[in-house]
Parts: sequence; C-alpha cells; structure tokens
Amino acid sequence: MIKTGFQLNQRLNQHWAALATSALIFAFAQLPVAHAADGDVTEYTLNNGLRVVVKEDHRSPTVAHMVWYKAGSIDEYNGTTGVAHVLEHMMFKETKTLKVGEFSETVAALGGRDNAFTSRDYTAYFQQLQAKDLSKVMALEADRMANLILSESEFKKEIKVVMEERRWRTDDKATGKLYEAFMATAFQASPTRYPVIGWMSDLEAMTYQDARKWYDTWYTPQNAVLVVVGSVKPAEVKGLADKTYGKVKPKTLEDRKPQVEPKQEGIRRVQVKAPAENPYMIMGFKVPKLVDVLKDRDAYSLAVLSAVLDGYSGARLNRELVQNQKVALQVGAGYDMTGRGPSLFYLDGAPAPGQTVEALEKALLAQVKKVADEGVSDAELARVKAQLIASQVYKRDSVYGQAMELGQNLTIGFEVTDIDRMIEQIKTVTAQEVQYAAQTFFDQDQLTVGTLYPLPIDPNKKDAPPKGLSH
Repeated sequence: MIKTGFQLNQRLNQHWAALATSALIFAFAQLPVAHAADGDVTEYTLNNGLRVVVKEDHRSPTVAHMVWYKAGSIDEYNGTTGVAHVLEHMMFKETKTLKVGEFSETVAALGGRDNAFTSRDYTAYFQQLQAKDLSKVMALEADRMANLILSESEFKKEIKVVMEERRWRTDDKATGKLYEAFMATAFQASPTRYPVIGWMSDLEAMTYQDARKWYDTWYTPQNAVLVVVGSVKPAEVKGLADKTYGKVKPKTLEDRKPQVEPKQEGIRRVQVKAPAENPYMIMGFKVPKLVDVLKDRDAYSLAVLSAVLDGYSGARLNRELVQNQKVALQVGAGYDMTGRGPSLFYLDGAPAPGQTVEALEKALLAQVKKVADEGVSDAELARVKAQLIASQVYKRDSVYGQAMELGQNLTIGFEVTDIDRMIEQIKTVTAQEVQYAAQTFFDQDQLTVGTLYPLPIDPNKKDAPPKGLSH
C-alpha cells in the first residue's frame, strides 16, 4: 500500500492515483508517562534501541499493533527508487520460521487483519485483533524484523505485482502521471521528487539483493517505533516486548545524506497529455514546515489558511469558484505541515466546461490574494479552526486512528507531548497571522504548476485494479 505523504492525500487520491509480574509492574511504574488529551501514553526503550509506545483504551477488547520504520522513499537513491515499497511487499513472504504467506494466514486465523503501507517518510506494518492475542502478533512481527528470507524466486514474482501496481496507479491514470511529473519538476535534489512506487526503469532493473540491502540497512530496532494502542496494560506490553522484540540484535545504522533542495529561483511548469475526461491542474508553493512545535508560527498559519480555503464544504474555494463563479468543477487546497522533507502548499482543481486551466489558475491565485488583501473575519476564523481541530480529534475515535497518529508523529521526529501542543497552537492562530501567511509565502518564484491536457479515452480499456495489491 502506498501513502503519498501529503495532507491533500485523501481527496487527491481520487484523482491520483502507514501480562506481566508484579516485579515488572513495579519497574514499569518508573518509566516516563506522557499525557495526551485523551489518555496517558507510556514510553520506554528496549536495550536494543527499539522505542515502544503504549496507550490504553479499554472501550473494546481489541488492540492495534504497529511497527514503524524510519525508512521511506525519501531515503532512496537513483537506480533503486521504489525499493522501500518493494520490501514492504516482500515482508509478507517467508522467514526462517514461516512459509510464504503464513504471516497473514496466522493473523486471519486469529480473527484479525493485517496490512502495511509505505510513504516518503516511513514504512509501517500493522495488525488489529483481540487484545488477548497480542503476544502472538508481537512474536510474528519480531520474527520478520530479524529473520526475513529474501529469495530470488519470490522476488521475481512480487516485483511483477509491484510493476502492475505502478501501471494501474500511475501509468494508466492521467492524474497519476501529472502528479508524478509535477513532483519531479518541483524538486531537483531532494528525493521528495521520487515517486514512492519508484520509476518503472528502476523496478525493471531491481534485484532481490537491492531489497536485501534495504532490509539490512534500515530494518533494525533502533530505527523503529513499536506502537500498541488498545485494551492493554503498559507493564504487560513491556514484558511481551522484552520477550519478542528484545531478542532482535541491532544492526549498524547508516548515516543519512542530507540531499538538500536548492532554492527555487523562478516559476516552473510541466504539462502532461494523457487520456482523461477533463483537464486538471495543480500548483505547489514551497513554504516553511513545522520543526519547532512552539516557535514555528508560520506553519500553523499556513495550516489555518489551507482550512480557510478548503477546510469544509462551505469554504472559500468551493463556494466562490464552483458555486458562484462556476469556473471550476472541483477545487482544493492542502499543506504539508510536517514531514522529513521540504513542504508544499497545494492548490488544485478541474475547470468547468467552457473554462480553461489558465483561467482556473488565475482564479485560485485570486482567492489567496483576497485573503492577503482583506484578511479573514473573526467568525470565519473561529469556524475554520473548529473544523480543523475537530478533524484532528476525530482521528482518535478508534485504536487504529490513535496508533496512526502516534506512529506518524514519532517517526518524523516529534514527541508524544507535541501532538496536543500542535492542536493548542492551532487554537491560538490569529486573523493577522493568516493574512500574513497569504501575503508572504505565495511568491511566484517558489511556484510549480502542473497541467493535464486530456486526450481521448479508449472506450474498451478496463480500469480495474490488478490482483495482489493488498500491500
């Protein structure tokens, strides 16, 4: 499974195509506990460097168990792009103790579900099941952390599945092609430019040794975070983690190269012509991201600006450009507030019949300029912040959502306590700060524009996902 890694993710993907003894309880009472708005989170680190995060939620007798590796496409290099995602597929093959496919079969037999996902920033594996069976999936996951078998025969089968996935998600999808070309144009040195699924030529040339090298380099306890959320006791989880993950020997962790993106010094444009029903366009401005949770006010201002433009059904872009001016069929805005790589602020949309992408581009920029010139009212700001904060809180309705929130933030460099601090900072954003963001960060020299010009669609072409894309 592929995660695109930006906040506009869900909407754009419609177009574009992650039990102890009393002695243990006493010892665990001395471990640090961080407070989250909806419950305490207990953290500790095993002797091999694995960071373990546990959050109790006893609303149902279930648990979400996730292992996050700080290894995504942002860590890749030319020649082997896509290897992070390919290894994700191979992790469901065999280990020294499990046959091919036995991992998922075992989880299913327990009445649970499992899967995995790869993004620019990380690769994560998860299981959801009854809390009483937690020990079994911890043993399974620890096993493949240490004992994965990468055979040439299985790799040759799976790389064909990945290449077919690439064809379906990108090569055969006009908006997928556009997004890929757009990112490769917006960034020059940063591996943010690479598609998470990899370039097709790299997939065609990839070998099982490339996947083995990736596994040996990044799949080590001190480069991972274990997140457990559900009907559990922290001391019990610690006891299980010591017995399973604690036996995994750490590897030497490779130093990461900075791969710093040079300053953009002029507008960039890219065009894609492909079969599609409608023209489409996306704009991305290079903007600051969140690094210091308490000091980086610009990041919060940009997040609120994004919500002003496209944070709810009656937000400005849809109301003005779709309903009133009728210049667009659909429009949107989004912002990469966090991440290991550089950030973009996105504006995108499809022009209405009789309108052009050029007219839509001007209309989108005019809406940002209107905020820059006139600002936002206190009433609109309050409504937008309430929507933005609510969307963050809704993530915590399930144990899976809570585990996702913890894993994502911890893997990209934030702490448990930072999660609630971010929400509190959002609450304090002023109308003046939102206006300042609109005035300051939309320099045309920092802009990249991608435009899709549609070609006729083959009426006989099928658009069904190929088999084998569960990972």
